[in-house]
This record gives sequence, C-alpha cells and structure tokens, in this order.
Amino acid sequence: MSFTPPSFRPRFPWWGGDLQTLANRLSPPAIDLAPHRTERVSFALPDGTGDVLQASLDRSATPRPGRPLVILIHGLTGAEDSLYMLSQSRLLLDRGSNVLRLNLRGAGPSRATCGGQYYAGRSQDFRALLRVLPAELAKDGVAAVGYSLGGAMLLKYLGEEGAAAPLVAAASVSAPIDLSATCRSMLRGRNTIYHRHLLGQMKIEATGGAAVVSATERTAILGSKTIWEYDEVFIAPRHGFDGAEDYYEKCKPVRFMAGIRVPTLVVASRDDPWIPGGLYTGYDWAGNRALTPLLPDAGGHVGFHGSDSRQPWSDRVVAGFFQR
Repeated sequence: MSFTPPSFRPRFPWWGGDLQTLANRLSPPAIDLAPHRTERVSFALPDGTGDVLQASLDRSATPRPGRPLVILIHGLTGAEDSLYMLSQSRLLLDRGSNVLRLNLRGAGPSRATCGGQYYAGRSQDFRALLRVLPAELAKDGVAAVGYSLGGAMLLKYLGEEGAAAPLVAAASVSAPIDLSATCRSMLRGRNTIYHRHLLGQMKIEATGGAAVVSATERTAILGSKTIWEYDEVFIAPRHGFDGAEDYYEKCKPVRFMAGIRVPTLVVASRDDPWIPGGLYTGYDWAGNRALTPLLPDAGGHVGFHGSDSRQPWSDRVVAGFFQR
C-alpha cells in the first residue's frame, strides 16, 4: 500500500529550526495517557553484567486486534518520560496499539539498575531486548521508533540484521546518521547552549545512580570539555574503540543502512540545528526500497510542530506509516 503523508508547515510561533527544536522546552504540552494503562516492566540483559533495563508498558484502552507492539527508543539524555515519547505513545494508544517506552542502559529509571552506559552504537542491547520480550507482548509482531541517538542505534541494528530482523516496521526521527559530522556540527559556536546543556546532562547520567565507573573514568567524564572529548576519554576506551573518531566511524548508521530490509520510515528536517541536512539529502535513497525518507525543509531536531495539528507531524506520519 502506498504511503502519502501530509506536507509539513511550521506552526506559529515555532518558525525556524531552533524554535522547532526548543518548542517543547519553551511551552511544554500537558500529555495525559488516561484512560490507557501504564505499568512498569523490567528486562534483565543476558550479557552477564547484571544490568536490568526498565521500561513503561502502555496498554491501549481500546486495543485493536493484530496491531503490533511499538517500542519507542529515546535520544541522548532522554528517557521514557521525554515529551516526544509520551506524545507518540498517546497517538498510538488511541489508535489501538500497545507501546513500550524503553529506557536504554543507564538512562532514566534504568540508571538505578544498570552499571553500564548506552551509546549510539550499542545495538546489541536492543537485540537482547527483543530476545527476552514476553511472547504475550510480541504475539502480533513488533515495530520500533528511534529518536535522535535512539534512531541511530535502531538504524544500525536494522542494517546489521537485514532480513532477519524480527520487526514488521520501523522508523527513525532526527537520527544522526553520520556521528562524526554531527559532533562537528554540535561544536559550532551557534550550538554552544545546546552543547553545554547536553554535556552537563551526560556527565550527570554517566556518574549517577548505579553507574560503575572507576576513579579514572569519573575524573575523565567530569573533566570533559566537549562531547567529542567525553567520547574520546570515556565511551571509546570503555567499549573497545580506538578513540572517538574510531567509534564514530564504526557505528555511524550510513555504514549499515544499505542492509536494512524491514520497511523503515526515515524522518529528518533539513533545518535541524544539530544534524547537517546534507547528510540526508546526499544519501542514495533509491538504492534501498525498504527505506522511505521524509525530509521536509523545516522541523528542527525532533520538533515538527505543524500548523495543521497540535500533534507533532512526526507522530502522525510514523503512526500512518505503521498502519500501512
């Protein structure tokens, strides 16, 4: 079945990539999931670390037979209660799908039950999660949506698995498909406020809760002046990479996207202040029929606040893509 999404036009006053990106922070919407029900679920990772992922399982009050479970994966320093996660969940629940809002290793509620830390290339955690999903949740299939860093991890996983990926559909929203280029973009002077905030949150996340870090690692984390340095002195050596650039090169989604065989919607705006739009416009989309790109000129980073609805445009196109 063909997929014809509505066009995107920004809503006043969220004009420009920065205001689209900051809209939820400047004017946070109130999102209530009632009458749908939410319960806490936990997933022990079978890798010998003892780490346990935490998630919120939202069950639709009006479930429709045959609808797959939809797993939502947050972005950098996000969690199950990020507004973009709640907004997408509400729409999917209203349309009869159950939703699992996942906290990656060491993020949100998972920080209290994990010694380790997520990163963009840690697709093995998502692979492990799918293996331990209860049959009751996966009986009608599984779909997944990844936001920003979560989208990068999801695209990498899909490319690694190819036709063997046990998903019926997937979507990424504002994923950094080239990690090195995205890091360089974040280090631009115009992104100083974004960069400072993200780095501060990353330091808190990596050293809080049940985080297992050596004294040397803690000093390196807290002493990092940039996200690149954080990846250079902590993420890369912790996970066996030869520095930040080696990590970026080996984990960037564009290395894996040609292998994706699950129908996948790829949403990104050309005015994203974090991710260079040229990364998307320069990709050979025609080379893989499994990929459906939606690349509007506007929308910011995980923004997409449109003039035709209070529901973010990205929520609606993802839900529409999954229905088809």
